[in-house]
Amino acid sequence: MTTSRENGSLYTNIENKIATIEFGHPASNSFPSELLDRLETEIGKLSNDEDVNVIILKSEGEKAFCAGASFDELIEIDDLESGRKFFSGFANVINAMRTCKKLIVGRVHGKTVGGGVGLVAACDYAMATDAAAIKLSELSIGIGPFVIAPAVERKMGIDALAELSLAAHEWKNAYWAKEKGLYARVFENVKELDKEIEIFTSKLASYNPSALEEMKKILWKDTGNWEHLLYERAAVSGELVLSDFTKKALAKFKK
Repeated sequence: MTTSRENGSLYTNIENKIATIEFGHPASNSFPSELLDRLETEIGKLSNDEDVNVIILKSEGEKAFCAGASFDELIEIDDLESGRKFFSGFANVINAMRTCKKLIVGRVHGKTVGGGVGLVAACDYAMATDAAAIKLSELSIGIGPFVIAPAVERKMGIDALAELSLAAHEWKNAYWAKEKGLYARVFENVKELDKEIEIFTSKLASYNPSALEEMKKILWKDTGNWEHLLYERAAVSGELVLSDFTKKALAKFKK
């Protein structure tokens, strides 16, 4: 089942110290601003929940994991401030994931584009199916993956970031993404993925929560500057989206 709600859906289930956040949107699980705001808030809430030791981040349906930011909103941007605010959505979520006290495990069942790749990179550990190809297509419409670049570079390295972002028209398969460090493991189907997610997160949730929190701090060392860096990058994207090049490119996507 996939949601038909225009602003998407977000549900959280807590069981055995494991919180599962599931997001969805009828447009290939893309993110309008409202849904990004809700995800940021939910991660912040779970960070301080003593009944939660581990968080699973997943999306609904059987096709795309996440198509990135909402194109409908992107097309409507007409001034610098609205552009900066729009691109700050993923900055807010990535920073919430970065500062969350709980380890976040990504469950990636399908293709992932743009901001969705940033979300996976901001997970502390991610597992996927072999259908979970990735692409950073931003340069093809005249902007760039500036906000998510620090998260992608941290997880995959500068060479992989360059290969993904400059070959903006190319999909990279799940095994390439695993080789570069985005995914820890890749499975042939969703059944195998879910079985391993359950085993892995159950073990994690049984560990000393204080030790898990300290491990999280170590994994994210030297990223304190993201509190400002990601918003500076959002302003760059917000300006570029108003360019003639990008406006012409986006015009092709208008309904």
